Amino acid sequence: MERYGIITEKNPREIVLLRGRGCRWRRCRFCDYYLDFSRDAQANYRLNKEVLSHVTGLYGCLEVINSGSFSDLDEKTLACIRQTAASKNIRQIHFECHWQDRGTIKTLRDAFKALGVTVKVKIGVETFDALFRECYLDKGIDESNPAKIAEDYDECCLLAGIPGQTAASMTCDINLGLKHFDRVCVNVMTENTAPVKPDASVIDVFTKDVCPAFIDNARVDILMTNTDFGVGGDTCEK
Repeated sequence: MERYGIITEKNPREIVLLRGRGCRWRRCRFCDYYLDFSRDAQANYRLNKEVLSHVTGLYGCLEVINSGSFSDLDEKTLACIRQTAASKNIRQIHFECHWQDRGTIKTLRDAFKALGVTVKVKIGVETFDALFRECYLDKGIDESNPAKIAEDYDECCLLAGIPGQTAASMTCDINLGLKHFDRVCVNVMTENTAPVKPDASVIDVFTKDVCPAFIDNARVDILMTNTDFGVGGDTCEK
């Protein structure tokens, strides 16, 4: 499991994959990332402190991800992130947050604003087709209006390469993401233990007919595999 990486293209930043108590939702039919968790807060903090020790402040920008929302991290880890930001002259930090945890975002922004750090928060939307998203993917977002979803968030993640998607639907999702959010991250699905599996024919359509239109867009990250940012891999023991 790689937990520290450096992204050199499109919004250069360092990235850390931390461990928390795990996603509280755990119902998405395409995802098993919640398996990277521990209920031992002290063990999580020890691991996370070591990972954060690799941050250098190279670009003054840091992305912090974990298998869930930032609010699933223990308080000592969150304090360590703040300390790292202050000591390494980090001016901007990117976090992830599930829709159901959006009520915790303001407190996080305020805590880092006091340090002179801007917080950018990303939501995993996967698709703006609300019926497909909730009835098939079971994402847990009870809002269909992209503008409303974007009110608390700065960035969004989209999922490509799953059964039922078309070039038109994937293109529409990316364009809606660009309309309502600062940045869009498109994740091409990598097979895991979850019930929904990637569709090779849809991935081929994305690669040939959708990706070329956005690959050079500075506001769009496209991950063909789930480790393209340099972090991730097999989940660790609990």
